[in-house]
Amino acid sequence: MGFGVFIHRYDSIYTDKPAEKYQFPRQYLGRVQACVGDWIVYYEPRKVLNTRGYFALAKVQQIIPDPDAPAMFIAVIEPGSYLDLANPVPFVDESGVIERGVLNDQARISGRTQAAVRPISPADFNRILALGLDEAEPLLPRSDSLNAAAGGLAEEQAPFVFDQARERLTIALSRIVRDRVFRRTVLRAYGERCAITGLRLINGGGRAEVAAAHIRPVEANGPDIVSNGLALSGTAHWMFDRGLISLSDDLDILVSRHANDVEGIRAFVNRSGRAFAPTRPAERPHPHFLNWHRETCFKQ
Repeated sequence: MGFGVFIHRYDSIYTDKPAEKYQFPRQYLGRVQACVGDWIVYYEPRKVLNTRGYFALAKVQQIIPDPDAPAMFIAVIEPGSYLDLANPVPFVDESGVIERGVLNDQARISGRTQAAVRPISPADFNRILALGLDEAEPLLPRSDSLNAAAGGLAEEQAPFVFDQARERLTIALSRIVRDRVFRRTVLRAYGERCAITGLRLINGGGRAEVAAAHIRPVEANGPDIVSNGLALSGTAHWMFDRGLISLSDDLDILVSRHANDVEGIRAFVNRSGRAFAPTRPAERPHPHFLNWHRETCFKQ
């Protein structure tokens, strides 16, 4: 087992669903096999406009041949393991290249960055995880205080880096941290605006009065991915969870005929009758999750 980096872009020719599966050709089979039972970081290439860099982590459960594409394989993602990072991590910051393993002996970026799948050292993985989950930093372990000001974990403590990465992962898996990270990523995608009403209400403490709602709930194996989330005010959240409102694939707001005040609900939603959505295509509500809500929750 070992950590890895999987390159993904929302407009990929591959049939990826980052929270569920990752498609790859045979040439990467050995590298992906080395990640089975372990964690990977998703990376969006620098060529992508407004790239997110390292944007999520997930655990590889198994590899299966792709039944629909000869010579292609599927890395199955362990249900419930996917997590969008609170802070997308750039390939390079003021301290230099984040993933030090892509540097050659002359400290220059090597051709390894072109590989769609590549191994990553525990030190690099831990550095990305620490930066990506910085919002929850007080909850995360610190191995020493001397290196905190330098931005993280010291390379010279190699015998401990592996354990540090595992410890951070253990905490990242906790529901408390996952909920906090999910809220941050969803509210950022929606600009802290309710998708149903269009209102952006901030309380006296500077906190947005909207919640990050899962379209397909965690209890029903819904992943912590932005495309499975909506920013909703309290009333809109209540109605959505109880199936009084839902969304079409085109984000038209659907109102249940079983509601006791259909006209009142229609007056409550924004005038366009369509939900507000993130500007980034990868963050828009995915039809896969919307269909689940319509079929399972919505009182048609």
